[in-house]
Amino acid sequence: MDMNQLNKLMKQAQQMQNRLGKAQEEIAAKDFEGQAGGGVVKVVAKGHGNIVSIKIAPEILKEGDAEMLEDLILTAVNEAIEKGKALQKAEMSKLTGGMNIPGF
Repeated sequence: MDMNQLNKLMKQAQQMQNRLGKAQEEIAAKDFEGQAGGGVVKVVAKGHGNIVSIKIAPEILKEGDAEMLEDLILTAVNEAIEKGKALQKAEMSKLTGGMNIPGF
């Protein structure tokens, strides 16, 4: 491989790294909603996994079943986080052409 080819390859790698970084930033800024119990519990998480809000319908609180409410919250949280992970995986796969690049 001559220097010209090596420089071209390095430039392409840098461009891909820049695109990956930008995609990760965009995904981290997006909101992902998870729901449980037919929408009585709603959770919003950012793409990086931080939970930003939890909404609980008042009628579920009247039932007084703390264990059920805990399960609903856990389900909604996991759904919101998984949506973010799925989008991140899909976007990274598009950008890398399906190559598995450690750290991304």
